Amino acid sequence: MHDQPASLYPHHLATVRERADKALALGGFDHLLVAAGTPLRKFLDDQDYPFVVSPHFKHWLPLTGAPGSWIAYTPGAKPKLVFVQPRDYWHVVPEAPHGYWAEHFDIVVVRSAAEAIAQLPVGTRAVIAPACPGIDGVEINNPQPVLDYLHWHRSYKTPYELALMREASRIGTRAHRAAESAFRAGESEFGIHMAYLAAARQIDAELPYASIVGLNEHGAVLHYTNFDRTPPERSRSFLIDAGASAAGYASDITRTHAAPDAWEFQALIDSVDVAQQGFVARVRAGQSYPELHIHAHHVLAGVLREHGFFRMSAESAVESGVSSAFFPHGLGHPIGLQVHDVAGFQQSEHGGTIARPDGHPYLRMTRMLEPGMVVTIEPGLYFIDMLLAELRDKPFAADIDWTRVDHFRQYGGIRIEDDVVCTDGAPENLTRDAFALN
Repeated sequence: MHDQPASLYPHHLATVRERADKALALGGFDHLLVAAGTPLRKFLDDQDYPFVVSPHFKHWLPLTGAPGSWIAYTPGAKPKLVFVQPRDYWHVVPEAPHGYWAEHFDIVVVRSAAEAIAQLPVGTRAVIAPACPGIDGVEINNPQPVLDYLHWHRSYKTPYELALMREASRIGTRAHRAAESAFRAGESEFGIHMAYLAAARQIDAELPYASIVGLNEHGAVLHYTNFDRTPPERSRSFLIDAGASAAGYASDITRTHAAPDAWEFQALIDSVDVAQQGFVARVRAGQSYPELHIHAHHVLAGVLREHGFFRMSAESAVESGVSSAFFPHGLGHPIGLQVHDVAGFQQSEHGGTIARPDGHPYLRMTRMLEPGMVVTIEPGLYFIDMLLAELRDKPFAADIDWTRVDHFRQYGGIRIEDDVVCTDGAPENLTRDAFALN
């Protein structure tokens, strides 16, 4: 049984402070100022877009709804939370700070974002905040040496962070179960999405990303977010890529389902699922993520060959780019405070970039896996008209069974995605563990 976030938080905060100390020393700064941020105003309107708190802010404490607030940290001193609680009868005013984390901060409550500025320490300041909109009275500098250090070390999750990510996975898998039931009941994409939100007990703005809910051919659109209101005449297949949030931490889960009579598509899903679990098993310390991605191409090319989509060898399919037409995205990405978390390409705590392998422009991580990292593993096979049309003109087109490929276009595609922790030993699969509980 894992510990609860409250008992793990003091160690987490000590870790965040220690990292801040080193980052400030590297950059030559006395203070770290982290803005929660403010919502962006809609053009020519008096309404704002939904507020999304800065990931740097929620790394310090589980506070996601305090626009205009700040964390001010000086090494050796207790961190300070400048909390904006406006006098406002138009909107819900944020509750006064409370909870297991509150005792660890000096908390100052102010009435406006302008008053908050006056509470910030003076001196050489590393200010982490969005550059737009600007903030009167504060020079937003986002110093690169500080960001590089903090982003690099954010890759290594504390036990507290993992506890919250387990919770995000439990919420997400519960909602996935409800979505599958809605699909089986013949609901529209919109109806399925409503069932997902109800089971997650989160509104769209609270989810870590816009849900992808695609029936039939829509599963071939990698970021399909249209939500048809009318069910298709026949629902043959269903792809859902949707996550959930827990105190600012994300889960990112994809499942693909077949109608009971779509047995050939179900057989292909089963093969991708076996392959995906094989990739998950390789999430171990010292594994190069790009090499795992290339390995996935060879395995998935073998799946396509086994299911009769082409006659060429798996090696030829990868070298010629045929596998990329069916699997055109990366194997996954870092995840944590953001669904696509930072530092996926970073060379070291001092910055730098590790390039993607040639021919794989959409891979979102090039690092070596290390204990504490959390990544998604999300292989897919799709029947995308635009990419298939490009294959038809190539010399190896004769090796592809186009009748079979065309027949599978009605199903759209398959993606199976889990969130996986790299440990000192066997990986921890947050997603499968959560499904086992739901």
